[in-house]
Amino acid sequence: MDKLNLEQIGTIIFDFGGVIVDINRDNAVSRFKEIGLSQADELLDSYRQQGLFLELEEGKLSEHEFYIELQRLAGRSFTYREMKYAWMGFFSPVIQARLDAISELRRRHRVCLLSNTNPIVMEWALSPQFSSSGKSLGEYFDSLYLSYQLGVTKPNRAIFERVIEVEKLNPSETLFVDDGVSNINTAKLLGFRTLQIQEGEDFRGYF
Repeated sequence: MDKLNLEQIGTIIFDFGGVIVDINRDNAVSRFKEIGLSQADELLDSYRQQGLFLELEEGKLSEHEFYIELQRLAGRSFTYREMKYAWMGFFSPVIQARLDAISELRRRHRVCLLSNTNPIVMEWALSPQFSSSGKSLGEYFDSLYLSYQLGVTKPNRAIFERVIEVEKLNPSETLFVDDGVSNINTAKLLGFRTLQIQEGEDFRGYF
């Protein structure tokens, strides 16, 4: 991997799943099928969800509403703990060294997170259980931009425009790091510098 030249970069925006934390879609699909969701393979995606999963990540459904609708869709009852266990199937163990690398980048740059996510996942990520250091995800970033709070998901340009507005960014001096090609393409259209992380890559190799 070639190292990036960050001399002209003021802000770095990271994706969460697939960049900060490795994801395992097949494991998540398997867990959701275990609790009765036969359509899991069609509804779950590594980059952008479908159906009620997308509604949750866009903030159109609350956590409780999603839980009720998911049971209806599955045609059976299950506990909240079972639902959370299924969601957590997406994530491989957190690599502390990646979080430490973000802390190091914050010494010279403003570092933000922009993620398609939901309150169920963030309940874990924003707790001390997130990392082996006992720090939550939020303690590693200057700002978090979460789809369910903003009401829109990547690759919709509106979510990028919101970050530009709030952070007062010059996209040409901002690096956007993501594993989804559609997200990268939107960022490029808006003038961001971009880095697409391929499956199995570690972003640390570029910094």
